[in-house]
Amino acid sequence: MDRTGQIAVIFVSQRTDADAAGYAAAAEAMDRLAAAQPGYRGVDAARGTNGLGITVSWWADEAAAIAWREHPAHAAIRAEGRARWYDRCEIAVAAVTRSYEWERP
Repeated sequence: MDRTGQIAVIFVSQRTDADAAGYAAAAEAMDRLAAAQPGYRGVDAARGTNGLGITVSWWADEAAAIAWREHPAHAAIRAEGRARWYDRCEIAVAAVTRSYEWERP
């Protein structure tokens, strides 16, 4: 998939051991909510056994990415994450200027 021109919101986080079930439910709810937002183009995520995770959400443009950041339900879950589920997090927002893909035939 060509991501050129899209906005990548890169979320790097270190999970705590607290409330795994609550975290899983919140993550699933946010995945569904994000997918319903105008300009949503997808998400890629991975988390290691040490709790370090990287999630990249893809947006059509800066306005769509900002609208997601400002969505009230997303803001509430962010606050909950900082209070309970994360030891640290980092967010970077980038405009994709080139995009390549390869898949084994």
